[in-house]
Amino acid sequence: MASSLQSEIRKKLLELFSKANGEFISGQKISEQLGCSRTAVWKHIEDLRKEGYEVNAVRKAGYQITSKPDKISSNEIQLGLQTKILGRSIVFEEVVSSTQKLAHKLAYDGAEEGTIIVTEQQTEGRGRLDRKWFSPKYTGIWMSLILRPNIPPTSAPQLTLLAAVAVAQAIQEVTGLEPDIKWPNDILLSGKKVVGILTELQAESDRINSVIIGIGINVNQSKLDFPEEINGVATSLSIAKGEKVNRSYLVQILLLKLEHLYLTYLENGFHAIKLLWESYAINIGEQILARTLHGTIKGRALGITDDGVLKLETSDGEIHYIYSADIEILSK
Repeated sequence: MASSLQSEIRKKLLELFSKANGEFISGQKISEQLGCSRTAVWKHIEDLRKEGYEVNAVRKAGYQITSKPDKISSNEIQLGLQTKILGRSIVFEEVVSSTQKLAHKLAYDGAEEGTIIVTEQQTEGRGRLDRKWFSPKYTGIWMSLILRPNIPPTSAPQLTLLAAVAVAQAIQEVTGLEPDIKWPNDILLSGKKVVGILTELQAESDRINSVIIGIGINVNQSKLDFPEEINGVATSLSIAKGEKVNRSYLVQILLLKLEHLYLTYLENGFHAIKLLWESYAINIGEQILARTLHGTIKGRALGITDDGVLKLETSDGEIHYIYSADIEILSK
């Protein structure tokens, strides 16, 4: 109970600094807003300093945050977060086996919609088809998001495409880089993978209990950080941009983009999301190989249906609908 109260006070304190936009806040105002003594305010400020925040304290002016540490934590994400739903409840663990595993447990236990699970390191990170996802400490964004949409289970794959658009938009806004999407949800920079997205359901035959979207972003890795087996196909934002990227700020922008697209989708359906997805898609119009569970199909990618299914035209003019596959682009 005590730690929960302290966490709530810390959250309010960071919200105060966020609204101050870099200006000083008096100790008296903080004390009144938090409902605690001036001595308690000082202790909270000292705790922030221990976490790597630089805080100015000026007599009669108050306190001012001048810089923040490059950390992925609930404090860092909440300081400046502009969403109404997504990320308002944050579960942070320094190291976890997998954010997806923890998110499944929390969702089953009733975690509210918009809860995000964030870590600095995964020891058993995974992507689609149970492939291992390399997620070392202090370099990337490893997170899972719990949604509870009132949509049929058959529509859930659309949320994967929605998440891909949100990630691409966030990367573009924060870094100025221009990412591509390879169907359904790989984000590429100059042909190399920088983001993986994994969507999983907790559902019954006719209704969704929760959708869990796992997002892994290679942010500040150097080339030497990648294992040899993926060095040729993986990259990071900092490699592409030539400088480090603030990870917590990227999470904030990602959640803002995701929330906007999600609420638009719930109100107006998938069509607008589809158009946005196609604007980032690298494989439309290209000759591709689609490796499915039932065999390999070669043809030209025509786009996606209103359900998010990939349309592939083979040389004989037949249209194939690809629901799940590994995609290899043959021409570009």
